[in-house]
Amino acid sequence: MTVSPTLVWFRLDLRLSDNPALHAAAGRGGPVAALFVLDDEDAGDWSFGGAQRWWLHGSLAALAEALAKKGVALVLRRGRAAEIVPAVARESGAGAVYWNRCYEPWRVARDRQLKQALADEGLETESFNAALLHEPWTVKTGQGGPYGVYSPFWRALQQREVAPPWPTPGAMTGVEGLESDALEDWQLLPTRPDWAGGLRETWTPGEAAAQGRLGAFLQHAIEDYGEERNRPDLESTSRLSPHLHFGEIGPRQVWAATQDFLERQGGQPGKAGKSAWKFLSELAWREFSYHLLYHHPALPEQPWRENFRAFPWSDDEAAFRAWTKGRTGYPIVDAGMRQLWQTGWLHNRVRMVVGSFLVKDLLIPWQRGEAWFWDTLVDADLANNAASWQWVSGCGADAAPYFRIFNPVLQGEKFDPEGTYVRHWVPELAGLPDRWLHKPWEAPAEVLQDAGVRLGDSYPEPLVDHQRARQKALAAFEEIKKDAAE
Repeated sequence: MTVSPTLVWFRLDLRLSDNPALHAAAGRGGPVAALFVLDDEDAGDWSFGGAQRWWLHGSLAALAEALAKKGVALVLRRGRAAEIVPAVARESGAGAVYWNRCYEPWRVARDRQLKQALADEGLETESFNAALLHEPWTVKTGQGGPYGVYSPFWRALQQREVAPPWPTPGAMTGVEGLESDALEDWQLLPTRPDWAGGLRETWTPGEAAAQGRLGAFLQHAIEDYGEERNRPDLESTSRLSPHLHFGEIGPRQVWAATQDFLERQGGQPGKAGKSAWKFLSELAWREFSYHLLYHHPALPEQPWRENFRAFPWSDDEAAFRAWTKGRTGYPIVDAGMRQLWQTGWLHNRVRMVVGSFLVKDLLIPWQRGEAWFWDTLVDADLANNAASWQWVSGCGADAAPYFRIFNPVLQGEKFDPEGTYVRHWVPELAGLPDRWLHKPWEAPAEVLQDAGVRLGDSYPEPLVDHQRARQKALAAFEEIKKDAAE
């Protein structure tokens, strides 16, 4: 008996290994058609940002090459997925359509309708979990509801079995004759100006690069991760976030590889074992963010805590532009924002510092920072981006109060103690001694002169006085607390 083709709709799962939809399609027998749809219309404000588009081009090229080696061509189409997926199913003669689930609110709503429409046409439809350790609706509190605080969520997660990754399918038979857009015609890469030079120097998209990065981290860096993960001046983190976002590697694969490392350590003794569990806890924060987004789909736009809707935010456009360009006058903040623009990525400790500065020193709404990150980060992820911006702003689900305000000078001195990070990204300050590097406005005039630093010229004066800005932010917070109590 001849088995009809299976259409596999790729989304944020751009890999062959541990891809349950592709694995199921290969196991069903019959030819396999592979489709990726660039759907900017349904995404609205959350269509891929500029840095993500650069990454997507490389990732799709790598996926197409990997699929071709298995005998399957990747079909590219641009437009509304709700229309294109059924059309390609008909063109390919598919009897089944498989995909891996996404959890962004607009995708959830669209996929639910699409699944019904395909079923009405008599097609078998099935979706799978490739993006998370556990589905958001399966991890519940003792009362049966969703978690709102990370620590108990992480404890609950550790009590659950994580399914092993699926193997990579063997050779498959493709479907001939399907029309495809040319990847170059999508113009995902910047032209004039070409701002992606730093991205090209820093990153290699694709599944092979993701596996290589995980392997290198487990071999060289994970033992010191627990002690060094907050140091932006050191190569101490995995930098897997963009690969995870685009699904070039799955969290089950990361979990399984780290567990293998732990077993080689004999469980979790010593520094290496503790570091490995700390790394897994950060993977769980990603999981928690998706948990929040699924249960609270307004998370990217509205504060979790209702009283923050009345917060007296500032609309200082000049201050916002200075922040985006790394010209705030606070070296650790400026280093971070320049790293972001140059490489499309930002160390997590520095993300917290620059985020706190935007919302608590400048009193600019967290949604503006979230939108800037969305456009400039290669790992811009709706769940992570929204949950983390709300956390640093003090209006989110987890216990991070508004009055926790990062001091950019102390953060720089603690986590970039020798100034390596700042000197790299803010080279105009490189000649300053360590003592003054994170607070150049306090340096004696002769020290500034010897270092070639001219405040207000070669490097800006601070946008705000941090201590005064802190008091202003706390006063605003007290005001909305009082209003909420009345």
